[in-house]
Order: sequence, then C-alpha cells, then structure tokens
Amino acid sequence: MMKLDFNEKKKIHFTGIGGISMSALAEIMLERGFTVTGSDSMKSDITSHLEELGATVYYGQRGENVADDVDLLVYTAAVKDDNPELMTAKQLGIPIMTRASFLGAMMKNYDVAVGVAGTHGKTTTTSMLSQIMLTAKTDPTILVGGIMPAIKGNTRVGHSDIMITEACEYTNSFLEFSPSIGIILNIAEDHLDFFKDINDIRNSFRRYAELIPKHGALIISSDIENLEEITGGLECKVITFGSDPEKSDYSAKDVVFNNDVTAGYTLIYKGEDQGYIKLNGTGRHNVQNSLAAIAAANFMRIQKGFILQGLKEYCGTERRFQYKGMLGEARIIDDYAHHPDEIRATISTLKTFDYNKMWVVFQPHTYSRTKALLTDFAKELSEADAVVLADIYAAREKNTYNISSEDLKAELEKLGTEVYYFPTFDEIENFLLENSKPNDLLITMGAGDVVKIGDHLLGK
Repeated sequence: MMKLDFNEKKKIHFTGIGGISMSALAEIMLERGFTVTGSDSMKSDITSHLEELGATVYYGQRGENVADDVDLLVYTAAVKDDNPELMTAKQLGIPIMTRASFLGAMMKNYDVAVGVAGTHGKTTTTSMLSQIMLTAKTDPTILVGGIMPAIKGNTRVGHSDIMITEACEYTNSFLEFSPSIGIILNIAEDHLDFFKDINDIRNSFRRYAELIPKHGALIISSDIENLEEITGGLECKVITFGSDPEKSDYSAKDVVFNNDVTAGYTLIYKGEDQGYIKLNGTGRHNVQNSLAAIAAANFMRIQKGFILQGLKEYCGTERRFQYKGMLGEARIIDDYAHHPDEIRATISTLKTFDYNKMWVVFQPHTYSRTKALLTDFAKELSEADAVVLADIYAAREKNTYNISSEDLKAELEKLGTEVYYFPTFDEIENFLLENSKPNDLLITMGAGDVVKIGDHLLGK
C-alpha cells in the first residue's frame, strides 16, 4: 500500500469526484491543504461545494484533465481500464490507487481509526458513534454513507487523531483499510454478484478482523453463527455485543419501544446493570447498533455521560427509518432497507406502532440480489398488510439474470399476500392516493430512488 503522509502536501486527481464517497475523500484532502483536481460527468451540488473549497473540477472525463504535475490519481471500482484519465496517468507514470486503497492509506494517519463493517447497519452505527464522539468534543474525522444532520452532510474533517468510517465488504474493499478498531455488526448473504456464497463472505470478514493490530479491538455481534471462525486466534482484543447476555459482553434488557420513534433499555455489561439508555431511534436492530457504538466508545475511554448524551442527541440519518410527513391522515416513512434481513428489522419495528394498515412500497435493488434472495424477499415482505412493487433498480447491473418484479409478485401471491406491481412511479403514487386511508402507514423501501414516491406525494 502506498504511503500517504498528511505532512507531504501533494496534488491529487479524483476520477469520479462527484460521487458521495469520492467527494468525501477529496474534501478531507482539501481541508488538509492538498491540491485537488477531479472530474465528473456533470455539475452537481457536490461538485459545486468542492469547487467552493478550492478544487478544480472538470466535466467530462478526458485525458487532458490529468496534468503531468499530478502526484496521484484516485479512481473508483466503476472506472474501467480504458478510461482516458486512467490511461493518461499510466502513460505519464503517475501512481494510481483505488478509492478503497486511498482510504486505507489515509487511515494510517490516525492513531484511532474505526472501521464499521457488517452486511447492514453500517451507516446508523457509524452515525451513532460519531454523535457520541462529537458530544465528547473529540473532534473526529467522519466518513458516513448517508446524510448525517449533525454534520450537515456525509463528511466531517476533524483535527484530532480519531477517524470513523464505514467499511463496506463489496468487492472486498474493506480489506484495503487500516482499522485500529473494527466493528462487525452482522454477516449475511449479500452482493452475490461478487461473492460466491455465505462462506466466501464469512472468509472476507475474517480477513477484515485480521487487519486489526494487537493494541486494537474487534467489536463483534455474538449473534453471528459460528463466531469462533471469525474471532479465533486474533491478536487484538475481542469485545462482543448481542441479544444473549450469556454470550455477550454488552447486551440489553427491559427494552421498550415508544410511538415517538424512541427506545429505551437497561444496559448490561458482563452481567452487571450499567443503567438506563435512552435511544433517539427505534427497532431492535438499532438497539444492537447502539450496543456496538457503546462498546467502541468505552474502549476509547469516553466518559459515560457523553455516551448517554450522544445517543440521546443522535437524530438519525436520511433514508434510515425517516419520517417524511403526512398524506392526509396516513404517515409516510422512508427506509433504505434492501436486503431481507433489513426488511425484517424494519417491518418488525413498524409493527410496534399503532396503525390501521401497513403499505410497503418496495423497489428491489439489483437483479443479482433479487434473483439470489427472491424467496427470502417474499417471506419478509409478506409480513406487511400490503406490498406495492416498483421495477428493479438496476444500479451497476444489466438484466442478464432473467428476473423482474413480476417474479417477486408471483412469490408473494403464493404466500397469500396482497400485492400489486406498477412499472412507473406515477402509477404507484396514484394507486396510493386512491387506496390509503386514515391512520395507515406508507413506507417506501429500497436503496434506489424509491424515496421520490413519498416526496412526490407530499409535494416536495
């Protein structure tokens, strides 16, 4: 891995600078005094913000965007080998790095670098821990995969030796990281367009755990099956959290969920009552996420008062169980859930509310995931009173899998679920306007652009 020293100010070019993750890295380097250039397909609020900070942004990717005085080119996994900027950098002998490798090199500049991994829950847990650290005034650098209101975006450039970032397993990018504290929230089948099977995924998480140095810590859910396969023989400290107090260092008891979308529980550490935790969020999955954040904060020796206050002040991130507004007398909520486990967690949380009928508007995300987990999607969605399906959001894929939302509709019908499919958002919106009643719950769900349906209905 190339060394990246914050004290050696260099010129860095980001190919695809307008992406949410690349822009975050570019912003950190600008704040650190580096010269930053980059390119993207079109102007956006993100690129305009970077230009205001001092970046030079080119629109359209061309070889001439890469000057011969560039010291390093950073690119995303989406950039192909025939990209003109990448080809020019190679011709000029300019070092190149993937986004993941660059972030891993960046992490080495921090004494405490926290990488939050897991198939789901990364954004929420990263945000919870970040809020605790902000409350404790530790001045952390933060990289989160969603918009966090407390930092008015997805990036915060701190000036302490603490960095907190999500660590995504897709394409094994987190194996390029350099965490001193690693969190593993869960391990489930996902990204099967890259991984062979669940054993392949587990192997990657084991390799991630092995990155943590002897003086660091792995904070991991004891609910993960065959946990010893992930933790056995590690040199770092292993700290567990989970639903079973007999198997967990950190657990919760007397959990209560409230209609104001808050939760509370008694924190248990190694069998001892540690007092009451008030959580500004709801759902059993968020209780588990908060346990992971508490464990990390305790390992970093953050005072208990700051932990309690931080969790109370945490107000969520956009698209994570986000209340959007009222359509007449029906509540609209939006959630990023796009995996069967996440859908189960979200629907089980919704069931703690008072409502007349629960409508889940689901947009499947990627053909490969829909194909591989079709029956699991149907099983979890069938817990709703009614399901409205949108077309599959392709993201990075082409439909070589011969799959569509009609297939998911057929699976739900087999389970006796009330289910509808419409190929356009306009049709879905008109259907909901005609069929939702007072005190209904309408939840838009998925990792694509399904959020637009609720926004349109609310006139946003």
